[in-house]
Amino acid sequence: MAQQRALMAELGFQDVTVLLQTGNIVFADPGTLPEETARGLEAGFADALGFPVPVMVRTRDELAAAVAANPFPQAAAEPKTLHLTFLSEPPADTAPLDVLDAAGYAPDAFRLLGRDLYLWCPGGIGRSQLAVAVTAASVKLGVTATARNWNTVLKILAATDDG
Repeated sequence: MAQQRALMAELGFQDVTVLLQTGNIVFADPGTLPEETARGLEAGFADALGFPVPVMVRTRDELAAAVAANPFPQAAAEPKTLHLTFLSEPPADTAPLDVLDAAGYAPDAFRLLGRDLYLWCPGGIGRSQLAVAVTAASVKLGVTATARNWNTVLKILAATDDG
């Protein structure tokens, strides 16, 4: 985590907080579009580390909107059962997800909203066959994806208010 903070500082970012040793980094708005910031971070990380690191940047407002749009509010009582996969962009072709017979996996469910993919597994993600199917389908969407459990999403959002 200290190395991530140091690297972010070297790249010119301020008010850097690294969360939970999971690659979640909160930092002050650098004044560029999120996509430009992501490209700059990818280049900086590749130069410093010697290998490519995909980066997704979400503004505080985008993250708050994703939390507010949660299509599974019943998961609030058990946030560990809800996961949010952040996609680099809305997939042009959603066929890999569209072919899943979601009803066959009930009570587990998923919903794609723009570039956010929500997965609710009331019995736990470790036993969920839908989680396996959605993960496999996500790889075929042609976009970069990274998933976080709902507790982590909420902690990241809370960290954006600490500055």
